[in-house]
Amino acid sequence: MGLIVVGMADLKTAKAPDILTTLGLGSCVGITLVDKAKRIGGLAHVMLPTYKGYEGQNIAKFADSAIIELINQMTRIGATRGALVAKIAGGAHMFGKTQSNDALKIGERNAAASLAILKQLGIPIQANDTGGSHGRTIELYIDTGALKIKSVGAGEKVI
Repeated sequence: MGLIVVGMADLKTAKAPDILTTLGLGSCVGITLVDKAKRIGGLAHVMLPTYKGYEGQNIAKFADSAIIELINQMTRIGATRGALVAKIAGGAHMFGKTQSNDALKIGERNAAASLAILKQLGIPIQANDTGGSHGRTIELYIDTGALKIKSVGAGEKVI
């Protein structure tokens, strides 16, 4: 069993019993996809909602393009697209009392975009731990589909 670290603006796929993890989700969102029957998982650490207007940049940085690439990579290693389920975490509001400024609501926008894209692609969202004002570290246990979330000030939970 290996622990595979996914960096910021990165995505990776793996097979059980490997565990995918990403550290320090603030306004970023961690999007996980799992095919439980095939025991294949994927994790993307996205920073911004949409690739539109940023063509030519790293597609793993954006919710819309990262999700599509994650699906493509997972199906290439044997996942069944119709069997994929999603869990997401992150999207915190990390800038204090600046709530009135929409430009600074990036966490909220990242979470909303991730949920919308998954819904548009017909991928069921099994769990969603987004918002708040605390950072998160997540671990995806591919063998069970469990997503462990560790937060400073908000403890640890599994969704």
